[in-house]
Amino acid sequence: MSGMSFDQILLRPVVSEKSYAGMAQGKYVFRCHPAADKVSIRRAVEEAFADQKITVVAVNTVKVTGKTRRRARGQTRFTGHSPSWKKAIVTLGPGQKIEGLFEGV
Repeated sequence: MSGMSFDQILLRPVVSEKSYAGMAQGKYVFRCHPAADKVSIRRAVEEAFADQKITVVAVNTVKVTGKTRRRARGQTRFTGHSPSWKKAIVTLGPGQKIEGLFEGV
């Protein structure tokens, strides 16, 4: 993953009630490139927010499998899948916050 820049590794922050609750403990959730590993995610977060001088303490990753979607239209039934994606939970150092993360979302 050394050939990718931080904006290719970190796709966007995850906006949910659970991710907002984790921000109180310094945990931020990002949607990442499926091939990104923990070291490259750590470097990407530190590079993306270099002006705030944050330090990443831990990175946890989860592969979220896509859900099967079924839809009926008259007598015809359609099935499909939402795509699988990778989620990274990034823990910052004590007392650190990422300012302005959700301004563009």
